[in-house]
Amino acid sequence: MTKTENIEWSKLPFGYMPTDYNVRCTFKDGKWGEIEVSQSEYVNVHMAATCLHYGQEAFEGLKAFRGIDGKIRIFRLEENAKRIYNSACGIMMEPIPESLFREMVIKVVKLNERFIPPYGTGSSLYIRPLEIGTTAQVGVKPAKEFMFMIFVSPVGPYFPQGFSPTNIAIYRNCDRAAPQGTGRFKVGGNYAASLYAINRAKEAGFSTVLYLDPKEKKYIDECGPANFFAFKGDTYVTPKSDSILPSITNMSFQQIALDNGLKVEARPIPVEELETFDEAAECGTAAVAAPIGEIHDIDTKKVYIMAKDGKPGKYTTLLYNQLRGIQYGEIEDKHGWNTVLD
Repeated sequence: MTKTENIEWSKLPFGYMPTDYNVRCTFKDGKWGEIEVSQSEYVNVHMAATCLHYGQEAFEGLKAFRGIDGKIRIFRLEENAKRIYNSACGIMMEPIPESLFREMVIKVVKLNERFIPPYGTGSSLYIRPLEIGTTAQVGVKPAKEFMFMIFVSPVGPYFPQGFSPTNIAIYRNCDRAAPQGTGRFKVGGNYAASLYAINRAKEAGFSTVLYLDPKEKKYIDECGPANFFAFKGDTYVTPKSDSILPSITNMSFQQIALDNGLKVEARPIPVEELETFDEAAECGTAAVAAPIGEIHDIDTKKVYIMAKDGKPGKYTTLLYNQLRGIQYGEIEDKHGWNTVLD
């Protein structure tokens, strides 16, 4: 067993650390079974399982936080339940009932409570739900049996440099997902398709890739494994596309922007409009908000400066601080986003 007293909570990387338990549930004979608690880090999967051959796999990512009052808060788990339900339907897997998702998330967090980082360390407990098709078959058709499991790991910031601007690149010869394809679902294949471009960008000194729309290469799409947003004056602008994963963090930022009297626009963003923005960032569960310093369009040699003084923008900083404040119980959760555990 991992000794938590030896963990340097404020120095945690964003990665996997073994914890005490994970939870699992199997869909077989047309129904979900009982929740199982396991200490094993491994899963027995048949070599002909559909998850291995035909990509029947969907996952989620959410976090639990130790608040300023010592209470445990899980952020917006209902939205993650809805999203994995939609992802499962999108690739012909058995959707997980919200009640089952909720019960399993709360159960695995409570079972691993000692791994929730202390308040003030900047770290949190990452929760990874995963559904896979387990039917053994050869032939492209949906599975009839599935496994849903959730494990957790304490994590630090997604980017080692923390909340500070990084530079990103635009590559027109790389796509993440196709229009009307799986881009709007959180499935592993989308991330596998992004690895080449992201690795290429990192080798060139960038933090990630800003994808353009896969059809015309005219509009901003996703930002690596995250959503893109920017500010033009007092307006929060984020792309609208059929190939973008709906980000729960992006959704939350939009509401916080409205709460602060700002305007919100979700619409197609031409790449040329980048030069009109005052600040920009990428957002997601892992990174929360990662400010963008410069955007380098590799094909046109154009460089768009997003951080005018080399620091995070004022509105990006405002949204980041308020969202983190809600997650840690420092700011009133007036929208009821947190599930607070007893």
